[in-house]
Amino acid sequence: MNQSQSPLTGTILIVDDTPDNLWLLKEYLTQSGFTVLAAREGEEGMALAEAHLPDLILLDILMPGKDGFEVCQQLKTNRITQEIPVIFMTSLTRTNDKIRGFQLGAVDYITKPYQLEEVLARVNTHLTISDLRASLQEQNEQLQQEILERQRIEDALRVSQEQSEALLLNVLPQKIVEQLKVHPGNIAQNFDDVSVLFADIVDFSHLSSHLTPNELINLLNDIFSTFDVLAEKHGLEKIKTIGDEYMAVGGLPTPNANHVEAIAEMALDMQEAIAQFDDGGNAKFTMRIGINSGPVVAGIVGRQKFSYDLWGDTVNVASRMCSHGLSSHTQVAKPIYERLRDQYTFTERGVVQIKGKGEMVTYLLTGRKSG
Repeated sequence: MNQSQSPLTGTILIVDDTPDNLWLLKEYLTQSGFTVLAAREGEEGMALAEAHLPDLILLDILMPGKDGFEVCQQLKTNRITQEIPVIFMTSLTRTNDKIRGFQLGAVDYITKPYQLEEVLARVNTHLTISDLRASLQEQNEQLQQEILERQRIEDALRVSQEQSEALLLNVLPQKIVEQLKVHPGNIAQNFDDVSVLFADIVDFSHLSSHLTPNELINLLNDIFSTFDVLAEKHGLEKIKTIGDEYMAVGGLPTPNANHVEAIAEMALDMQEAIAQFDDGGNAKFTMRIGINSGPVVAGIVGRQKFSYDLWGDTVNVASRMCSHGLSSHTQVAKPIYERLRDQYTFTERGVVQIKGKGEMVTYLLTGRKSG
């Protein structure tokens, strides 16, 4: 028997109860390069199919015991064998039989008597289709894995970006973070009218000298966290803490017409809040607070560790109001007094020698006016 070798290889299961047909097909397909399994009845064929998982099944219909239709139906309902292509080979030529075969899941239908070359051609065609389907499924699965991996990476990047933004928001105002995302680089802005507050805890180093490092950090964290809540309440921006000193500003980066009132309310609330803390014994903490208003330059400094800070004479005077102030009092420069004297109560402290400024008349903020 002369024929060219099939370009495809694989395992084919033939199920046919006619020995001559079985032998002829087996010899021909074996010489064509296939591994061939043979069964003479349906039960045996199903057992071989499940045990060896052939690449294709050539299935006779008219057989004793289970006929080909029953065998095909059971093969297609078995999750182990349901994907194996089945070609019916039978003398049944009625259209209804062919339709039934396709409805049961067969991929082709060859009527007897058949030409061996035709059988080989159809075997090759359906093995090619099966290979292409398997390859497509593999590519789809790989694509799904790539999509899932890309989604995982995107999710990780999103979480990382959210964490980075959260960290930035701990040190920078939200508006500045938004500007950095759009225009990375240096940010510097002039603000014509803001209010600046400095506060430090009086004699904190001495009062806390008996505390362990952890106790000291926990205490400062409690105090400054309380101030952070007050800053948020009054619409102010915390700028930084240095040691036991706290700095906040009103009127930037988003201008606010009520920033002077807000900074005064912050100062009064801070004086009340610090009285709730002590050194772990009987000594209560007290604060010096200094505030001033006027123009400043604000921007980001640093390349690796960002810091949003303020510069200008307004800032310097507010700092001096604090450092030259009195325990448990809030000292203000004249611009604050002039703008708030109708709403708040003040005591004139008088002329104070201010480092770097000389003599200045200062005032102590003492409370809110009723009504």
